[in-house]
Formats: sequence, C-alpha cells, structure tokens
Amino acid sequence: MSKGQVKGEGLGNQFLANIREVDAIIHVVRCFDNDNIIHVEGVVNPISDKEVIDTELQLKDLDSVEKRCARVEKLAKSGDQMARKEYDILNTFKIHLESGQNVRSLERDDEAMTFINSLNLLTDKPVIYVANVEEEHVIHGNDWSKQLVEFVDKENAEVILVCASLEAQIAEFEEEEDKNLFLEEYGLTESGLNRLIKTSYRILRLITYFTAGDQEVRAWTIQEGWKAPQAAGVIHTDFEKGFIKAEVIKLTDYERYQTEQGCKEAGKLAIEGKEYIVKDGDIMHFRFNV
Repeated sequence: MSKGQVKGEGLGNQFLANIREVDAIIHVVRCFDNDNIIHVEGVVNPISDKEVIDTELQLKDLDSVEKRCARVEKLAKSGDQMARKEYDILNTFKIHLESGQNVRSLERDDEAMTFINSLNLLTDKPVIYVANVEEEHVIHGNDWSKQLVEFVDKENAEVILVCASLEAQIAEFEEEEDKNLFLEEYGLTESGLNRLIKTSYRILRLITYFTAGDQEVRAWTIQEGWKAPQAAGVIHTDFEKGFIKAEVIKLTDYERYQTEQGCKEAGKLAIEGKEYIVKDGDIMHFRFNV
C-alpha cells in the first residue's frame, strides 16, 4: 500500500475495501539499510512509512464517519435521544481522526462500541507491525525497529522482529532437524512466521483445540471463551444442535501418556457438559444426537 490509495490511485478503494473485511492488519515495515534495495520514497524511514499508511486508512475512516454523521444529524436535531448520542460519539471519533490518530488509540465505553462497531473502521482493527530487519538484528532489533516500538507504544499494537531473507531460507528446509539447526545458528528457537502466527492468534483472542481419530488429527480454531457446544459447531452445526457431552484430554496429559487409552487408564479423560469453556490445546471428542 502506498500514498494516494484513498484517492483511487493504484488499486485504490478496491484495496481498502479488501482490508475492511479482515479481522486484523499486519503491517510490514522496512527497518534495514541496504543501498541495493531502493526504497519507494528514496530514504529508509519506518516512522514515515507507518504514517503514510495510517493517513490513508484514517482518511477512509473519516469518510465513513462523516457519511454516518450526515445520516443521523437530522434525527439528532429532531430530538431523537439515541440519534443524539450516536451523533456525539461519531463527532468524538471524527475529531480524533482529524487529529491524525487511529481509532484504536481512543478510549471508548460499551455504548460507543455499540455505535461504532457497525462502521467496521480500518484504524480500529488490531495491528501487528512486522519490523523487517537485517540478520544480525533479528533478536534484539536495531535503531529503526526501536524507534518503531517507541512510536506505537500508545497504540495498543504489537511489534515483532523478522528478517525476510532468513525466512526465505527457512522455508526451503524440508526436514525439521535441518531447520532447527539453521535457527540455532542465529540464536533463534522458532521462525519469524511462527511468532507472527502466535501473535496473530493472541491479538484476535483465538485458541486451538484438537480432534484425534484413527484416520487423522485435526486442529480447529475458535474464539477464546467459547463453550463446548460452540466449539463443536465449527466441525458441523449438528454437533452444536445435538450436543450431549464432550470427552476432554489436556494436551500435557496426552503428551505424557501418549495415547487416548493411556489417558483413560490414568484418569485423565474428563466428561464435560454444555457449560465447559474450551481451553487452548484441548483434545476433544463430542457426543451428540440429532
């Protein structure tokens, strides 16, 4: 994404419309110097790069807020109390955006959240800033990445360090052992891609549970805090509708006893009902009837 998107330059509004559909934004920011790789603006400046993108997204959000303001203004002036509240809240967001700040940095109460969620604002989405650094700075970062971390401190966003050239090499390894040896050479325990996935799950409050059978093991992604019937529903809606119970084994127990039978014999298989809140790593078998 570059300057001018909101005016329709490049992919323009089509690109911004695509971003509106995502749950979170991953913003890769150049944080390395290399004369052989030309920067689009001619100079490396991660803060400026971030601000360019922020401005484009803020302008699009401002347009959305102003259009909603225009729709509720007449109702607000006519004495409609709900419209008055919405109009006041929208103006708060409008002022915040006009000052060059992202919506996610603005404190709001539940009432404001109710009004604003329907707008699906771009700058209200959680963001992960991926600082693309050199190989030697992939663990502790460099001056550029530290500036970025400091700059987004009040934004409720996360910054992770990644070296794109290293990630390209890591992706070429087919054997896990070879990959791990390569990572060890750089003092890493996992790839940047793995850290990015984990961070994405955390900011979106996602967890994973597993189903294991003779034929396959499957991982299922759900929202943190979901109860067993909801979790069953991601496999099939009938599982949720006809939910009876769930047989649950904790991942640490499965790792220790190796098999489902081993967990049963050790008393590590629990029978849970409709109120059970699924935990990250649970291994589950659902009983249902429809």
